[in-house]
Amino acid sequence: MNALDPWLRLALVPGVGNTSLIRLLTAFGSPEAVLASGRAALSAHLTPAQCDALLAGPDPAELDAALAWLDQPGNSLMTLADADYPKSLLEIPDPPAMLYCKGRRELLGRACLGIVGSRNATPQGARDAEAFAHVLSDAGLTIVSGLALGIDAAAHRGGLMGAASSIGVIGTGLDRIYPAKNKALAHQLAESGLVVSEFPLGTPPVAGNFPRRNRIISGLSRGVLVVEAAPDSGSLITARVATEQGREVFAIPGSIHSPVSRGCHALIKQGAKLVESAADILDELAWQQRLTPPHHPETPSDPVLEVLGDAPTTLDSLAERTGLTLDALSAKLLTLELEGHIATLPGGRYQKLH
Repeated sequence: MNALDPWLRLALVPGVGNTSLIRLLTAFGSPEAVLASGRAALSAHLTPAQCDALLAGPDPAELDAALAWLDQPGNSLMTLADADYPKSLLEIPDPPAMLYCKGRRELLGRACLGIVGSRNATPQGARDAEAFAHVLSDAGLTIVSGLALGIDAAAHRGGLMGAASSIGVIGTGLDRIYPAKNKALAHQLAESGLVVSEFPLGTPPVAGNFPRRNRIISGLSRGVLVVEAAPDSGSLITARVATEQGREVFAIPGSIHSPVSRGCHALIKQGAKLVESAADILDELAWQQRLTPPHHPETPSDPVLEVLGDAPTTLDSLAERTGLTLDALSAKLLTLELEGHIATLPGGRYQKLH
């Protein structure tokens, strides 16, 4: 018998969710002991319907499919009994009993930072999320997000570009990537980062599962950065859960006229740390580690920095000197600012920092 067979038999029992699984494992000590128990013992911890389902056992076809999935390269099931189960998740009130993993499982043990935000992100918000994630990943923080459209996707792209990579926590089974538009990104995460889910294979995109995965995003992370969020955004649920878990919450301010800034402004009023650069986050976390990947030398040779002298310079002037389009130049300047190489001055001017 596969060593994970008892865990899968519990995971695949319909109607027995994570809270019930934790209760059973706490009471009986192991999945084998749970499965060997009779109705009288189980009824102290489960409803009659749950007892019926557990005693009947899972669908054999689902169990075979899960075991076959685990035989594929890069796929694994992490359980509470594993030595590499992340300590950060053990600190939260409702840790997942099991995590289906696809990719670099060791990333779950690394220092992480969550980045979340609006699915309807503005172009600037997406650029901010990607640039922050890239810099923070290069500083050694693995970026965790929910693989949704908008800010989440941008955060994953930035994390993958950096040295510490990225983890996607999803609200479906790992064989049911949602939304479909992010399938290519999910494949990239599976190859260079990690995708995880507490939900069994085949689980469809059920609305209630997405708020549940938010506790894992914040639970894995030392802090959570909210880039853009409407007042009723699901990102605010992640921020609230992060606060309850004792994690730091960071928020990027925006225009008072933008609907996707109001959630961030509300968080800041409630005590979230206002951040303008990745350095603000690293300083707040007292984060000392800095990774220096090959594509980021310590003293970068950059065409923008080379033409940016000590005197404040306008965007138009820099465009003339570098030959870059305004969009490309703006994105480059944002990255350089987040990395602490330049400062933005009043009047739309830029200056190199020494």
